Amino acid sequence: MTETARSATHPAASPLRVAAVQSNPQVGLVNKEANVAATLDQINKCASEGARLIVLPELAGTGYSFDTREEAYAHAEPVPAGPTCTQWIELAGRLDVYIVAGIAEIDGVHLYDSAVLIGPDGFIGAYRKTHLWNREKLLFTPGSAYPVFETRIGRIGLLICWDIWFPEVPRILTAQGADLICSVNNWVWTPPPLFDHAGNCMAGYLTMGASHVNSVPIIAANRVGEERGGTFLGCSVITGVNGWPSAGVADAEKEEILYADVDVVASRSAVVWSELNDLPRDRRVDLYDPLLGYTGGRPKVR
Repeated sequence: MTETARSATHPAASPLRVAAVQSNPQVGLVNKEANVAATLDQINKCASEGARLIVLPELAGTGYSFDTREEAYAHAEPVPAGPTCTQWIELAGRLDVYIVAGIAEIDGVHLYDSAVLIGPDGFIGAYRKTHLWNREKLLFTPGSAYPVFETRIGRIGLLICWDIWFPEVPRILTAQGADLICSVNNWVWTPPPLFDHAGNCMAGYLTMGASHVNSVPIIAANRVGEERGGTFLGCSVITGVNGWPSAGVADAEKEEILYADVDVVASRSAVVWSELNDLPRDRRVDLYDPLLGYTGGRPKVR
């Protein structure tokens, strides 16, 4: 590309190949070792395909459908000192990759449905799910913050599954400067129909919509399969800054991996819709910020 062809996003300032892993972990302590081993294999495979940011589903090492609090406690680990995080940290350092994955976290007497962010230099941070779905409310403590993590590749926000139904979550993350959002999921039942004529589920469209209105890529990794009477919906997706899928939408039933090439910090450029409109400038914060009520973070210029 010649100098005259340069623009705000060309050449890419933070080029990265990303991956969304769609898998089928199974609950039960007898399955945990195999679940974790599968995540290591998946991370290795993604790295061999050139991915440097790899996103796995919610509760990727344990499966999802805990029957009792006792069972959830038995599966949970401290973060980042537990054995699963330790293995992910070692592998991220060896492969020079970033990993986002869901994990059952224990902190004192509290259980959290968490997502961890790990980089080549070790543990970066964790997000604890703030919107709990169905029986999760009987097992987990809800989180209370929406952190955005500064990394060498850009600013990364995390969300988990049911969070995507609440547009405040991706809005708060992007208002705090997130360049990219990683979404770890166990999308399950929604009011029917579960899929439209194109075979896509509502959560996928909500992800695309959140990406579109916030001008931020979202890497959404969901799971597939059945577990204790629940069927998971697949349809993992990686969106571009414009909200459209960058690598198609994953199958509703098959384990697979999506890959896409992104410029992580491209969302910092102004997405101007017309001579008079762009989404960040047109927000009427004077009218609705008091109603949103979140005081846990600070706005950051994108």
